[in-house]
Amino acid sequence: MTNSIFLDTINGIKRERPPVWFMRQAGRVLPSYMKLRESHGFKHMMEDPKLAAEVTLLPIHDLGVDAAILFSDILVIPEALGMELSFEGKGPTFKTALKDVEDPLHFLTDMPERLEHIYKAIDVILATKPAEIPLIGFCGGPLTTLCYMFQGFSQNLNFPDFVPAIYRDKATMKKLVTRITEMSIHYALKQVEHGVQAFQLFETHAGLIPIELYKEVFLPSVKAILGAVRAKGVKTIYLPKGLGTGINMVNYDLCDCVSVDWQTPLHEVRSIVGEDMILQGNFDPRVLLADKNAIDQQFEYHLNYGRKDHKWIFNLGHGLLPEIPVENVKYLIDKVKTSDWGR
Repeated sequence: MTNSIFLDTINGIKRERPPVWFMRQAGRVLPSYMKLRESHGFKHMMEDPKLAAEVTLLPIHDLGVDAAILFSDILVIPEALGMELSFEGKGPTFKTALKDVEDPLHFLTDMPERLEHIYKAIDVILATKPAEIPLIGFCGGPLTTLCYMFQGFSQNLNFPDFVPAIYRDKATMKKLVTRITEMSIHYALKQVEHGVQAFQLFETHAGLIPIELYKEVFLPSVKAILGAVRAKGVKTIYLPKGLGTGINMVNYDLCDCVSVDWQTPLHEVRSIVGEDMILQGNFDPRVLLADKNAIDQQFEYHLNYGRKDHKWIFNLGHGLLPEIPVENVKYLIDKVKTSDWGR
């Protein structure tokens, strides 16, 4: 048993309660983050190692969560493949999208040096974080990363040009996935080399395409990225949001922990993936836009679940929404930490 309730749980060790951390916990829900945003742009905060480290650790001090996740963005991989990215306006936008390029494979250029500031941020985080708080590294899943690269903007999450392009030219798409995979493995292993203690792959748009197509074109990449990290002895988490019944493709050969969206109940996922897999997540973040009574009602299911299953990390079905009141976030975290889990 270690001092870290998160690391113990992801290693299958039974603790007195589940650990709790939230995706997008270092963001606009925090007043301290918004204060920093008054004088720093989002991209500048990501690219300044000291600022990135400071933001990474804000939720540790402000919310009392049990793990930190690197403050960065999934779209650093496209940047490392030579694409030009802007975070102005309503969200990330590429100067030139792959859909507008005649030969997208030759348009990409390996520029791994563009990732160096992230490793410097990891060094600062590890030098300044509390000893019992582990740092989770991450990158985007291959489908999700390619969605943005191909479409070029994030406002329309149906990615209307991307999905037809997979059907039209699957061979080229597979080659693009290979480029993303190679850079993602490089990036993930450098994070491990600099000391991250767990690693999460965010496949936010896993539900965008049919399960069999995902299995053919993208799942081998997922296995390659997570397998490279696991080979270094670091635990891996896979978030395939919207995968639905495709969760039956997720097993212990793929990852150590699967992060569950809000669509499928935890007990059903457990029955599919088996007893060895660590589970994470499932709490619907939109409940936090309601009142404390609604939070209590939703929490009851998770409390009952966690009393029976110690191989589970309390988290959300996806990230915190910017408009969620920070008081509700703190309230939920306190419930996790003070409830009787019967263990």
